[in-house]
Amino acid sequence: MPRLVLIDGSSYLFRAFHALPPLSNADGEPTGVLFGVVNMLRAHLKEQPDYIAFVVDASGPTFRDAMYPEYKANRPPMPDDLRAQIEPLMAIVEALGLPLLRVPGVEADDVIGTLALQAAADGIEVTISTGDKDFAQLVRDDGDGRIALVNTMSGTRMDSVDAVVGKFGVRPDQIVDLLALMGDKVDNVPGVDKCGPKTAAKWLAQYDSLDGVIAHAGEIKGKIGDNLRAVLERLPLSRDLVTIKTDVGLEGGPRTLAQRDRDIEALRQLFTRYGMSQALRELDGDAAAGTSAKDVGNGNGNGSARGAGFVTVPDGGGESPDPALSAPGEYETVLTQARLEHWIQALGEAEGFAFDTETDSLDPLRANLVGISLCVEPGTACYIPLAHDGPGAQAQLDRDAVLAALRPLLADAGKGKVGQHGKYDIHVLRRHGIEVAGYADDTMLESFVLESGRTRHDMDSLAKRYLGYATIPYSEVAGKGSKQIPFSHVAIADATRYAAEDADVTMRLHRVLAPRLAADPGLEGVYRDIEIPLVPVLARVEANGVLIDTGELRRQSADLSKRMLALQQQATELAGRTFNLDSPKQLQALLFDELALPAKLKTPKGQPSTNEEALEAIADLHELPRVILDYRGLAKLRSTYTDKLADMVNPDTGRVHTSYHQAGAATGRLASSDPNLQNIPIRTADGRRIREAFVAAEGRKLVACDYSQIELRIMAHLSQDAALLRAFESGADVHRATAAEVFDKPIDAVDADERRAAKAINFGLMYGMSAFGLARNLGIGRGEAQDYIGLYFSRYPGVRDFMDRTRQQARAQGYVETVFGRRLYLEYIQKGNQAQRAGAERAAINAPMQGTAADIIKRAMVDIQGWLDGQAGRAQMIMQVHDELVFEVDADFVDTLLAEAVERMSSAADLRVPLVVDSGVGDNWEQAH
Repeated sequence: MPRLVLIDGSSYLFRAFHALPPLSNADGEPTGVLFGVVNMLRAHLKEQPDYIAFVVDASGPTFRDAMYPEYKANRPPMPDDLRAQIEPLMAIVEALGLPLLRVPGVEADDVIGTLALQAAADGIEVTISTGDKDFAQLVRDDGDGRIALVNTMSGTRMDSVDAVVGKFGVRPDQIVDLLALMGDKVDNVPGVDKCGPKTAAKWLAQYDSLDGVIAHAGEIKGKIGDNLRAVLERLPLSRDLVTIKTDVGLEGGPRTLAQRDRDIEALRQLFTRYGMSQALRELDGDAAAGTSAKDVGNGNGNGSARGAGFVTVPDGGGESPDPALSAPGEYETVLTQARLEHWIQALGEAEGFAFDTETDSLDPLRANLVGISLCVEPGTACYIPLAHDGPGAQAQLDRDAVLAALRPLLADAGKGKVGQHGKYDIHVLRRHGIEVAGYADDTMLESFVLESGRTRHDMDSLAKRYLGYATIPYSEVAGKGSKQIPFSHVAIADATRYAAEDADVTMRLHRVLAPRLAADPGLEGVYRDIEIPLVPVLARVEANGVLIDTGELRRQSADLSKRMLALQQQATELAGRTFNLDSPKQLQALLFDELALPAKLKTPKGQPSTNEEALEAIADLHELPRVILDYRGLAKLRSTYTDKLADMVNPDTGRVHTSYHQAGAATGRLASSDPNLQNIPIRTADGRRIREAFVAAEGRKLVACDYSQIELRIMAHLSQDAALLRAFESGADVHRATAAEVFDKPIDAVDADERRAAKAINFGLMYGMSAFGLARNLGIGRGEAQDYIGLYFSRYPGVRDFMDRTRQQARAQGYVETVFGRRLYLEYIQKGNQAQRAGAERAAINAPMQGTAADIIKRAMVDIQGWLDGQAGRAQMIMQVHDELVFEVDADFVDTLLAEAVERMSSAADLRVPLVVDSGVGDNWEQAH
């Protein structure tokens, strides 16, 4: 299907001016709007639509001014800095070959609306690029065509009726009525006083349309009803003012809006004048390569994994960039011994340096080094190619000789190294015989500690946010898809531009982020004392890996297959016919049409759901849903673990090596992937059986050390509730002690059901569980569950006070903190809809506990690894899973390891209650529990 992109230029002009920091060229001319809008254009041109147009308001009055002379009367005059950028921007748009539309007598909205409907009717898929909510009235994905909205500044997309309802609470055809009721202060469109979006949406849900609201205005009570009745006569006018006109007389239709060839010389002059140095570089590169008009802005037509081209400005939360840190760098290719010695001397004289590696694999434990880049000062960097072997490759320095020359510097603990996600590079260099020491800073972690949940932490995002700099995309130098070449085949000149930039941008980012961390001692402590020391520890744990018994996995897979087949046969007998258990469509027909079971949950499209929650809801009504759930559980275990783990064994080590992610969860908890050790199920016998395949090498044992109820202990520490502190200090079973408090009976009189209820309350409250959730968890009535919660708070008032106090603090400052000062931002605690705020309040309660638990086990890992380094390999840390550490230990060293690990884990934090560590030993992971 052909695609048309209609760009609301007027919207982006004002949004770029007000949202982005002021920038100027060397002559002091304003350029912020130019950078912001041109980058938005770049994003669309990269997608290569069939048709495209840039639409702006023409000067002079429109038909709406005739309808209502006060229309937009409140708008202030256009700022001079914005006015000065309009004509230069129009010149850039024209030179880029984009159709530029300005139609007198109507607004840009009306031109866009007319073209959108024409295109949709003609079978063209339409994307309207805008930040204006009024366009939601045009969204559709039905028999009348496809029209979607995209906001390149926020990255959001709205392409269906459900999406509009989710955003505004009304259908697209009700948007004009919603806007009429609300009014618009910016455009001076009168509405109902004090009527906000929620009230307007509620009225339209009840009465369907503005006409319906007007007809039933007498039924609406209170002051808001009086306000509505006071403006009934003018509401139709307001609706006319906010309705986008879709029948504007235009000279050409959508199919006349193809992009023209660019005017290279005009673009060169404009980019030069307004200081768009990277855009100019890219332009000259495109011209030399002979790229087509549609290749503009997408890295010579190769796409991007990292993003490149025009200089960008920071997105929300960023700061105005230092021009020196956003300027192009000067990069050198090191091909001679003399130049290598020059850089060795520069590194030796510097206090520290940034480094980065280029390899032939994303798996650092299998990657071969292709080259290395180095930077001492921002703006200057080098690339040392070591294994480029593509057609026409130049002669390069010997890899072993280069690494031998760099080894003393990289292994010098007194010389600080800076990286971006440097754990990868540490692995690669260790694989090539260099143990990196003195790893002092990591820009990914600097950003993560500063703003854990508020931004992405990859280099491209950070460069854009903090430097106003767009990095060269990988695909620009290596291609993409089936045409992508290995980095070793990339021309050395291109590889230098790409690789040296990595080291340079890393150093630039460090110069920006380090002072921000230093300004906040609490965050600086988290970074220096927890995250940075953990990097080499995680690298060591990943490199150690865990031995897998592939024969045990094959046996488990065979057993699971037999049981799955038996469940299929049982399901067939229950259904009275054959059907595909893996087909949601067939399950819908069987369960809800043939068997007439109630559909208690629906999909977003209104169909009966067959997900796990939906089947659990009807599992007590018929045997078949339970059989399907059992089948799915076994199928997931087989596909995710017993079949897959054997394929993940590293052929060089015979072990599985997971990857740990420090900058994954905002709370600071580690995540893992390939394989994801955190998700191995432990609540079923089949899930626990998988751990039997994680085994110790001959002559060794596995030791597991697990924090006991650590988050509850942190709750006791933070809340200082006397009864909860007393329960932990006494060493009693805390759930049984809680049951004794809640049910007011001696602890030895508590039965199993009461303990189970207390345990559900203890853990549920930390995760914001409601009475409804507790009732479902325990299989009791909602009223009884609410009574349990009330009893709990009456016996543990300190917990209730802590939760109330934490919510208040979170609303006041927008974040909460762990015991160690890690800051956890809560985006929706002060804004968003009611559900988002409620979710943020639940997170405010849980995040300090989960984050503190994450900090504690990280501190323990650093401490224990420091001790292990002196034990001559008799024990090694091989896994971290939630609150558990797993070690592989010489059989005769187990007692020593246990004593040291338990002691160091127990003393990793000084809480008001003791940290208790459970431990076990076995030939496999399951036995160690």
